[in-house]
Amino acid sequence: MTVLVYCDRCGEATAEGDHTACAAARQLEPPRYCPDCRRRMKVQVVPAGWTATCVEHGVRRS
Repeated sequence: MTVLVYCDRCGEATAEGDHTACAAARQLEPPRYCPDCRRRMKVQVVPAGWTATCVEHGVRRS
């Protein structure tokens, strides 16, 4: 399992604060921030799923 440096929903450091609400929300929506560099990602949602693109770390898919 990969340890995320930043929360992919709120963009804050995963070691700081409570991300329970973020984890619950991520069940229904795509990530908004890159968990590696905290950059805002370009997100595209389609009926079959989603893609989120970080300019530094590439594409993540559902």
